[in-house]
Amino acid sequence: MSIKVRRVLKEDRAAWTSFVERSNNGTVFHTPAFLDYHPEGRFDNHHLVIESSSGKPMAFIPGAVARWDDGAWFRSYPGASYGGPVLDDSLGLDKVERLTDALIRYCRQRGFVGIEMTPPPVSYYRRPHNFIDFSLIKNGFEYKKRELTAVIDLQRLGEEIDLGFSQSARRGVRKAVKSGLRVIEDNDYSRFYPVLAGNLKQRHGVDPTHSLEELNLLRDLLGQNGVRQFISVDDAGEVYAGMIMFHCNPRVTLAFYISHNEKYQAMRPVNIVYREVISWARKMGYHYLDLGTYTLNMEVNYGLCRFKESFSARGQFRNTFTGKI
Repeated sequence: MSIKVRRVLKEDRAAWTSFVERSNNGTVFHTPAFLDYHPEGRFDNHHLVIESSSGKPMAFIPGAVARWDDGAWFRSYPGASYGGPVLDDSLGLDKVERLTDALIRYCRQRGFVGIEMTPPPVSYYRRPHNFIDFSLIKNGFEYKKRELTAVIDLQRLGEEIDLGFSQSARRGVRKAVKSGLRVIEDNDYSRFYPVLAGNLKQRHGVDPTHSLEELNLLRDLLGQNGVRQFISVDDAGEVYAGMIMFHCNPRVTLAFYISHNEKYQAMRPVNIVYREVISWARKMGYHYLDLGTYTLNMEVNYGLCRFKESFSARGQFRNTFTGKI
């Protein structure tokens, strides 16, 4: 079976969207709707589709060209948490290997000096496997980064979800309740954004990845169910903490932003947000809740690690592969 690699055309958009929805490992970050949030010119887009000899799509790969000191690299995708090939659910190891070989051959023929990609963790797969990892490493790729992201297996928590939490996590929830806090869903990002921006600036000296305008744009592009915001408030409506969730695929919801007002940390507003979002995610039918990373370049933030673990989260690799071709 011959395999063809070509750039995605405008007329492929509907087929691309449908393919991601039916795929084994596609996420919201692989969809054209999400990629539309990036203004034209931010990245040098180079999206690919890999087809069988009959023209049937086997994979879509959102990508862009990065020009570094040693030349042009194919990256998938610099403006997204996860990238790499979105695979047809039927593909076995042999076809994934051939698909990977075809991608490398295509990139080599077009003068790229290397490929970099960050596939989603295994919990994002409909049928989990490591075929992409295997195929890349077999071709001489290496790990550029191996971070740990905190994933809660919602199906293993049981009906009484609090029993899956540590005593300290449960105490924090009780303290928040006694302090008069409750959690509501509110799609007005302007309420939580000052808390998020202030916390990031105070603790890390950085701004949120998305501006308030970009968050509103993402909500419009992905729909009301694509981005959800949960905030802990008091009776007067003041915001103490919050969590912004991205619907990644039918199996996983991702906490893209989690933050709180440091002034009220003793009231444990984050604990009650964690508890209620975990309950919401179970009711929505998700299998996993991804709370995001607690490592950076293999350095562990142990305080954040222990806090996420106290709500039953466990670390899964979030790998970035790099390879000269």
